[in-house]
Amino acid sequence: MRGLSMRLFLVSLRVFMVITKFCSERIAKYAFEYAYLNNRKKVTAVHKANIMKLADGLFLESCREVAKKYPGITYNEIIVDNCCMQLVAKPEQFDVMVTPNLYGNLVANTAAGIAGGTGVMPGGNVGADHAVFEQGASAGNVGKDKIVRENKANPVALLLSSAMMLRHLQFPSFADRLETAVKRVISEGNCRTKDLGGQSTTQQVVDAVIANLE
Repeated sequence: MRGLSMRLFLVSLRVFMVITKFCSERIAKYAFEYAYLNNRKKVTAVHKANIMKLADGLFLESCREVAKKYPGITYNEIIVDNCCMQLVAKPEQFDVMVTPNLYGNLVANTAAGIAGGTGVMPGGNVGADHAVFEQGASAGNVGKDKIVRENKANPVALLLSSAMMLRHLQFPSFADRLETAVKRVISEGNCRTKDLGGQSTTQQVVDAVIANLE
């Protein structure tokens, strides 16, 4: 999905939403293939087709066509505003979510807030030939120079993003080891950065994760 803006008058703008069948099918295939390879049971398409009838309608049409090729995976649809409410109220009902970029930003940041903040949210940008892994939500608002200089930045998001990268590069056992170590450090609660209620530095958290690698 792409957004295009055009200024018509000094006080007026026209915004276009561009959604293609090719790109909609590509991201839908990725979502279902991800679910299949990772033993996930459900894919949820997030949309606003009640308002954006043509653009989001095409997106849903593409998702439905792809869903037919994966009969072992449950497929459902949800409007984005209801999705954000349901994420807060009953997050366990979701498994894999597929959505155009705009709604994905809203959903990802809502999920980040539930999980503990942007410091624990991993992310990846996967293309046909290349992939980049980084902090998954509001990356421009975190990790600023002051936090880095004071050694207070939460490294969990980048560590988990590294695990995603390892899995993408076909090193699942190494990814599992890293994820397990990170989860163990967080669950034990002895070494957490300030945003998670602790007083540990960035380096102390990294050292604790390294110590828990098996």
